[in-house]
Amino acid sequence: MSSAQSQLSSSSAEGLTHRLVPSPAGRIHLVEQGEGPLVLLVHGFPESWYSWRHQLPALAAAGYRAVAVDVRGYGRSSRPADASAYRMLDLVDDAVAVVRALGEETAVIVGHDWGATVAAHSALVRPDVFRAVGILSVPYTPPGGPRPSEVFAEMGGDEEFYVSYFQEPGRAEAEIEPDVRGWLAGFYAALSADTMPGPDAPDPHFVSRGGRLRDRFPDVETASGPRLPGWLDERVLDAYAEEFERTGLTGALNRYRAMDRDWEDLTPRFAGAPVRQPSLFVGGALDASTTWLADAIKAFPDTLPGLRSSHVLDGCGHWVQQERPDEVNGILTEWLGALDD
Repeated sequence: MSSAQSQLSSSSAEGLTHRLVPSPAGRIHLVEQGEGPLVLLVHGFPESWYSWRHQLPALAAAGYRAVAVDVRGYGRSSRPADASAYRMLDLVDDAVAVVRALGEETAVIVGHDWGATVAAHSALVRPDVFRAVGILSVPYTPPGGPRPSEVFAEMGGDEEFYVSYFQEPGRAEAEIEPDVRGWLAGFYAALSADTMPGPDAPDPHFVSRGGRLRDRFPDVETASGPRLPGWLDERVLDAYAEEFERTGLTGALNRYRAMDRDWEDLTPRFAGAPVRQPSLFVGGALDASTTWLADAIKAFPDTLPGLRSSHVLDGCGHWVQQERPDEVNGILTEWLGALDD
């Protein structure tokens, strides 16, 4: 048994329950801990349920039924072949299916990165199911505006924005899959506060024409082994790498390839629509998602009128719940505890 498998097995002995539940795509793998009101945790790219390993026991100890899923395309959840099967409405349906499979009528939903977008849109589309929403790293922006692929194509100038790079089928896979572990280490490091490139270095969110995304990752290889972010030790990296080595990256990348379909699905009904349920935002001050989308944060009084708690963590990068688990756990439990006050 590998070190990563051993780690996950030992986690199971600490009160985590793994299960598969039916979903529109086939199945969703989830991990749960605790009893009480349901809190559904949705990860981003390139992660898994495991990105919530610090939050599951903390929420369980605070009196909640904490459930972290593998989003469709990841881990042990179903991985449809067609990129159109990864549109936002499908992921909302998956979230609802998990709530129903667990015997619940409503839940609080919390997401990070792409999971933040899934969480916000789940609350937008199904307010009857999701009574509150926590948004980590990527601020909510209502549907509408120009077609996403056109916006991203214009962002790079002489370079190419990473989203456009990911949207071309097979292209990112050809870069990542020959060395999944090394690529993940570099990607995580590029967006972590203690290892991200300095302000004068080329931006790792962009690709030189004809180049690769990893060309701009920080050099994590040293004579004594990889220089990893403080939150990412070898065992955690193994846990992520072994899952993606098993599944490949296409399912995860297909989320980027469905963005124009989201625009077509959501804009007619929800253009400019706010999320009105009680909400929370947590971002990292050093995260490009927070700085580039500063105007979205300023718009929260209009787009998140139910916002009760907003935090931008100094000295924190993109992986907020893993970089600063204790702080995020405190913010989450305080916000959850106040929902019914």
